[in-house]
Amino acid sequence: MFLYTDRCNDYLSQLKAFMQAEIYPREHEFRAEVEANTAAGRRWTPTQLIESLKPKAQAAGLWNLFLPESEHGAGLTNYEYAPLAEEMGKVFWASEVFNCSAPDTGNMEVLARYGTPAQQAQWLAPLLKGAIRSGFAMTEPQVASSDATNVETLIAREGGDYVINGRKWWISGAGDPRCKVYIVMGKTDPSADVHHQQSMVLVPADAQGLTVLRPLPVFGLDDAPHGHCEMRFDNVRVPAANILLGEGRGFEIAQGRLGPGRIHHCMRLIGVAERAMALMCERLLTRVAFGKPIATQSIWHERIGDLRCSIEQARLLTLKAAWMMDTVGNKVAKNEIAMIKVVAPKLACDAVDLAIQAFGAGGLSQDWPLADFYMQARALRIADGPDEVHRASIAKNELARFKTR
Repeated sequence: MFLYTDRCNDYLSQLKAFMQAEIYPREHEFRAEVEANTAAGRRWTPTQLIESLKPKAQAAGLWNLFLPESEHGAGLTNYEYAPLAEEMGKVFWASEVFNCSAPDTGNMEVLARYGTPAQQAQWLAPLLKGAIRSGFAMTEPQVASSDATNVETLIAREGGDYVINGRKWWISGAGDPRCKVYIVMGKTDPSADVHHQQSMVLVPADAQGLTVLRPLPVFGLDDAPHGHCEMRFDNVRVPAANILLGEGRGFEIAQGRLGPGRIHHCMRLIGVAERAMALMCERLLTRVAFGKPIATQSIWHERIGDLRCSIEQARLLTLKAAWMMDTVGNKVAKNEIAMIKVVAPKLACDAVDLAIQAFGAGGLSQDWPLADFYMQARALRIADGPDEVHRASIAKNELARFKTR
């Protein structure tokens, strides 16, 4: 388990070389382009930088690496993909360059696993090419959406169509003009048992009655041009053929989607923690206070030692979860997925917080990626289920082991 396969190592060496040549040297260029677009009134315009790098990544064979055992992607297992996702996570916008960014990865997995041939031809094919982007609309402002049975959006059958009414928020990518389709979760039968009330439908972004109300910044950062938005569905009508898998299957699809999605986030967060550690150590070694490098202070020795232990522990847990997903399936691996979803975001938050402390006031600025990293890591303690929900699930599974004795 502790050795990467030859295939994984080959991809990893290629990916690291690409990151060194094309990504790291251009972090400030990305920020400058976003700021220039803002000044010109085009804040939600996709960056030419990322668009120019995508053909290079595709030509290098570093494309759609996330789809396990699929004719659509590289065919890597979750275990093989983990170190690649970690490497991409070291720059918060890098995964898009390789067509490996959320929410598109999860949506492509849903379409590849549950979509009809017609749905795949219309939406999966252009997503795999990177020609469009997508959104996943589940979370709602009026209910605790970590419990998917609370979802209130209604999806009503009317003849040959479904009519959707409701409000969604924190919909990643909804501010991006390249977003052309949403996977929307709502209730088709509120009278059914709680796990068969929900369904998922494909909704084109230009559907009549669908309105993007506002962007939702995190700590004042709106993550443009990707963004997270609040949306309203007002009698949005789509063909009945747009349903995924069938009525009452939404909860089932959500569980299938969120398992891989959660672990992909965790893989990238290990990369965030590693990058924060590297930036912190470089800063401590070069910054002088009171006549000597900050790195000589014993308190930083303790912090660095503890952080290195925590990163290694989290990486091993992530790899174990990925390995179990590959060998025994997502359902059996649910406890490990839940554990790493608790561990990895907190680790990344702690690592970035320490790095910010080492940088001083500079760590709060946009001159370094630490503020963006913290926004990303802190949000992921809530996204895809808050820490409390995952801890409760872990405890429930743990207690169940002893009830049978």
